[in-house]
Amino acid sequence: MAENPRAQRLAKQIQQIVATAIEREVKDPRLELVTVTDVRVTGDLHDATVYYTVRGKGINDEPDLDQAAEALNRARGQIRKIVGDQLGVRFTPTIKFEHDTVPETSASMEELLNRARARDEETARLRANAKPAGESNPYRTRGESEE
Repeated sequence: MAENPRAQRLAKQIQQIVATAIEREVKDPRLELVTVTDVRVTGDLHDATVYYTVRGKGINDEPDLDQAAEALNRARGQIRKIVGDQLGVRFTPTIKFEHDTVPETSASMEELLNRARARDEETARLRANAKPAGESNPYRTRGESEE
């Protein structure tokens, strides 16, 4: 089923507005490393789900998902007000925030693919040095005696 084109346009606008609001207008340091990845709007344009990711502060640091979720939920009213002011529609959609698990899923899939490639290379290396079991021609030819 195709999604409503108006809902798609509205979702794109909401994504841009929410990302800008988090970056410039919401004064919460816990939202510093939050990135808005996607927005989905229902067909009736009453509900919007904002998907986000959180980066870690360092290379090996784990992101604090609970703190980011709490900060987003506390700022939800302010963000909805900003969206309503800038969107210019009759009814401002309610906003719900959900953590986007696509990056973690794709990283685990990439790891599985790398392991499969390594096994394929090992199999190819073993096949290059392999010799067939038995004789080179296992079929009986004419003239051989049957025993």
